[in-house]
Amino acid sequence: MGKSDFLSPKAIANRIKSKGLQKLRWYCQMCQKQCRDENGFKCHCMSESHQRQLLLASENPQQFMDYFSEEFRNDFLELLRRRFGTKRVHNNIVYNEYISHREHIHMNATQWETLTDFTKWLGREGLCKVDETPKGWYIQYIDRDPETIRRQQEQERKKKQDLDDEEKTAKFIEQQVRRGLEGKELEKPVYTELNRENEEEKVTFNLNKGASTSIAASSKTSVLGPNALKMVEGAVKRKESAHSSGQSKEKKKKSALDEIMELEEEKKRTSRRDYWLQPEIVVKIVTKKLGEKYHKKKAVVKEVIDKYTAVVKMIDSGDKLKLDQTHLETVIPAPGKKVMVLNGGYRGNEGILESINEKRFSATIIIDSGPLKGRRVDDIQYEDISKLA
Repeated sequence: MGKSDFLSPKAIANRIKSKGLQKLRWYCQMCQKQCRDENGFKCHCMSESHQRQLLLASENPQQFMDYFSEEFRNDFLELLRRRFGTKRVHNNIVYNEYISHREHIHMNATQWETLTDFTKWLGREGLCKVDETPKGWYIQYIDRDPETIRRQQEQERKKKQDLDDEEKTAKFIEQQVRRGLEGKELEKPVYTELNRENEEEKVTFNLNKGASTSIAASSKTSVLGPNALKMVEGAVKRKESAHSSGQSKEKKKKSALDEIMELEEEKKRTSRRDYWLQPEIVVKIVTKKLGEKYHKKKAVVKEVIDKYTAVVKMIDSGDKLKLDQTHLETVIPAPGKKVMVLNGGYRGNEGILESINEKRFSATIIIDSGPLKGRRVDDIQYEDISKLA
């Protein structure tokens, strides 16, 4: 079999080796050429093209080192930001993932001799938070993107607004309690002297309130006659008036409580957030930056990161992507299917889609979970609900 045969075992082995990663010491950064063994690297160093690159670099070596250092730093930070976000991670894990790319910039061509030196430099420049542990150096990316800072300020503003609303509700409840206490008349007990009009009459006690009242009334009727009847009637009238006043006060309290509950429910109904992602919902990718392979394709949200970013799994291919919520939109299923409310007062509740109003871009659902189960919600917008996986 000829040496140049394309299907020979040696040719196939050479192609397989050329695709994978090789040893870093046999890589020429100036020529960006990877050699497979020591002999190949030696032959490359003696080649004319390599000698020309060395002459070119010898004219201004600092310029080439600065260029490689800047490329290495930008690629490393971009991988750290995109892959790990603002999580604390071991620097060696990030570096191993970085060098798995075949065309990466090698560290021996930069101004840093070791990964530890590069990690310390990132901490001094304020690009990352670094700390040393017995297990090694850990780094954490500092996100200085204006869009991220704007989101954080918006979240703090909304949190402060929610606290103000809670303080207003607490003051309102306090005012209601104060009004109730002002309208309540304090009944002072009236103490009378115990007189026995008949010395032969026996004094009896009964723990049953109704029985004691009836016994006392009968005994007094037998002894005192019609005057005792008038006294009993007066006592009954006083008891009825006290009972009616207690009922009116109870109604007053209930009406205030109902008012507070209605206020809370109205607040929940009108409260909206600028984030809507929830796990296990079906979404559609609307961005074109990922190519036609993913455009207008459906996926399932597997994890929500920082409220605005989600890790989604494609339904057709099974690929996992990390996308912002601006690159996604909700999916409306057929009537009778299960959905989840993503915004508004019923946020987080599951429901069943009853009907769709295409003219008003809204839908009607029936809550299927939580304390509001069975409630019918009309005119809920498309972007506030999404299909459940």
